[in-house]
Amino acid sequence: MMKSYKYEVFTKGIEEQIRKGALRAKDRLPSVREIKERYNLSTSSVQSGFESLMIKGLIESHPRSGYFVAEMKEGCISEIKTKLSPVVRDEVFMKNMMLTSKQTSEATSFNNAVPGDLLIPQKLILRTMQEVIREKGASLLRYYPSNGLEPLRKQIAQRMGIYGCTLNPEELIITDGALQALTIALSSATKAGDVVAVDSPCVFSVLEVITNLGLKVIEVPANDHNGFDLKYFQKACAENNVRALVVTPNFHNPTGIMMSDETQKELLRIAEAHQVCIIENDIYSDLYFGEERPSSIKSFDKKGLVMIYSSFSKTLAPGIRLGWLYAGHHYSRAERTKFVLGRTVSPIYQELVLRLLQEKRYERHLRSFRKKLHQQAVQLLDVLREYFPQDSYFLQPQGGYSIWGQMPKNMNMQKFYQYCDDHKVLFTPGDTFSLTDQYSHHFRIVFAERITPESIILLEKIGKKAHDLLI
Repeated sequence: MMKSYKYEVFTKGIEEQIRKGALRAKDRLPSVREIKERYNLSTSSVQSGFESLMIKGLIESHPRSGYFVAEMKEGCISEIKTKLSPVVRDEVFMKNMMLTSKQTSEATSFNNAVPGDLLIPQKLILRTMQEVIREKGASLLRYYPSNGLEPLRKQIAQRMGIYGCTLNPEELIITDGALQALTIALSSATKAGDVVAVDSPCVFSVLEVITNLGLKVIEVPANDHNGFDLKYFQKACAENNVRALVVTPNFHNPTGIMMSDETQKELLRIAEAHQVCIIENDIYSDLYFGEERPSSIKSFDKKGLVMIYSSFSKTLAPGIRLGWLYAGHHYSRAERTKFVLGRTVSPIYQELVLRLLQEKRYERHLRSFRKKLHQQAVQLLDVLREYFPQDSYFLQPQGGYSIWGQMPKNMNMQKFYQYCDDHKVLFTPGDTFSLTDQYSHHFRIVFAERITPESIILLEKIGKKAHDLLI
């Protein structure tokens, strides 16, 4: 039997009241004298009892004030913890988030559209970051301007100007990544209930931003002929009060398509005719496989209808959360929205990117980055075309990160994805790129991770299994 103590005559009662919630944190307990007289105990016994409660973490002593119920810490008397209702999570959202971000080994992850270890310039980033820390010191721990560091905004505007896109640095906002830039742009140009057009297929994250802002969506097909279905967009604008268009003209994700200059100009003309604000995603334009960086829609904009945004997360490293938005006529509202979403963007990231741009290190990195990315794309495309069913179709990307594949209509896609999952090969199903089911036989393959002999063998197995799954 466990030894009992005289003081338990009062400590058990206090402990039970705490567990049941009758006594709460910071409640004062009876004094030593009161307990001593009530239970006919010695002073030493009462003090021993209080000490035992303190050891359990139930009470604490305040010098000259007495004993009080303690704040409960993690793992302490779990019986009295309030039982919280289970968090209700959106199953579709959780599934799509997993499909677009889940990672396994480097050899088999073809679903995450961010640079992998092969592409991230770790030495360049860390060396430059150390330089910045040594020079800037404690100033990096303070707030930076809400709209971003002025020299950084000027560098971005100057760089875009080289490619024919004239931007006023005073109308540029530094953001915490591309999604924040998109959120600010949409919040500035629309209100809940407005209709927004998107190029389709459209990345899950963009659809989530639009949905969370309470906007209605019209999906305009992207195609491999001219990059965008202009007739469909014209009809959508004529029949609906479309307030904005979110579009990725250069190396569209997931298709890798590049919109021609003629298509960009005609798209802008339609938008001008219907007063539709164009929100241009320029995030992949630096990842071109050709001779030169492609044009942006913004470079043809004479009436200020186009907002344009980008990020350095896709060209440097996913953990560098630094993007930018050119808000133009919407700057005043965009500035206020940015402030609400976050007082400032990480000072060290701003100083890091500024240094890389000023000293041309970023441009040198991009040349190597694009070359490796292109090699990966060609290699992966060859493997897919060799081993997958003959009626499969894979778009050849002109830049960016991804290959858009379409399986034969008589393919059992559920069993295909199950087989991929069993072998830990991760693609992104086409259903995540639309609010409809029109891409049920499509999937995205990302070539941002190192392609190894092991990953090629796995793709060969997947391709052969796909032959067996034709109905």
